[in-house]
Amino acid sequence: MASVVPLDNATFIRPSTFYINGFYNMPYAKYYYIFFCFVYAVTVLGNSFIMGTIYLARTLHTAKYIAVFNLALSDLCGSSALIPKYIDMFLFENQYISYENCLANMFFVFLFMTLQSLTLLALAFDRVIAICFPLRYHAVVTKTTMTLIIGFMWLFSVSIIALLAALITRLSFCRSTTVDSYFCDHGPIFRLACNDNSLNYIMAAVCTAVVLYIPLTLIAISYVCIGVALCKISHGADRMKALKTCTSHIILVAMFYLPIIGICMAAITTYLHPNTRIILIIFTQTIPAMLIPIMYTLKTEEVWHYIKVLYKQIKLNSEMEE
Repeated sequence: MASVVPLDNATFIRPSTFYINGFYNMPYAKYYYIFFCFVYAVTVLGNSFIMGTIYLARTLHTAKYIAVFNLALSDLCGSSALIPKYIDMFLFENQYISYENCLANMFFVFLFMTLQSLTLLALAFDRVIAICFPLRYHAVVTKTTMTLIIGFMWLFSVSIIALLAALITRLSFCRSTTVDSYFCDHGPIFRLACNDNSLNYIMAAVCTAVVLYIPLTLIAISYVCIGVALCKISHGADRMKALKTCTSHIILVAMFYLPIIGICMAAITTYLHPNTRIILIIFTQTIPAMLIPIMYTLKTEEVWHYIKVLYKQIKLNSEMEE
């Protein structure tokens, strides 16, 4: 049942539950949900491994790997906020969610998405200083500096997303409580309101700019600066070596931002089927999180070197025990 609160001449209706609609008549949808069980298992194991590696390896206690650790943590928590509930809802058909749990789900999903985006920006800052100002890198990008940046990112993200979720509580839902998404998505929920939702619309636009457009623009500017700096390097081998340090970051940036930007552009210019939108967005939120450990082990020499050292130590210890 919905709780009804009289407010002067109006009636404020707060529903007890929302119904998460999910896919529209999608065939073989259960195989899709099972696939995300696998994605989540790989994400947990992989990100736990990369976080454990960074924590144990003293050589990786640098500013760059503070940001990488935060990215892995954000991806792990973001997937944990989304996938288990997603599987429970649609694989086991528990699509009703209480009002309070819905707001909590919205807060954590958007919080860790914001942190993922801002951490990619922090890593772009690390790369632009390393390549454009190599002699000043260790003076500018210190562990203290990166820790302060990460701390500010957490404080800012918690504040803005808490405000985003809190503004939902001022809305009255007197009609449908069916959410046309795969989680407690902010846009589909505030559009269900009967009373004025203009403040929620403005907040959604602000958050979209903060989470997507501003970080992506700053990352693009940083790579323009990196490109100019690389053109000034005379030796091709040195240029390729410097560019190689950016490849993992470029791939993750492309995988995180491009599908979401593409969906926004498609929604403006043409009709996008709800199932297509759901598939593209959930892939954007989950697949990069799964691939981060691969990017930072196979593509990063420091991590790969420590894994080899750790493997040799374990092998030597087992031989000594025998």
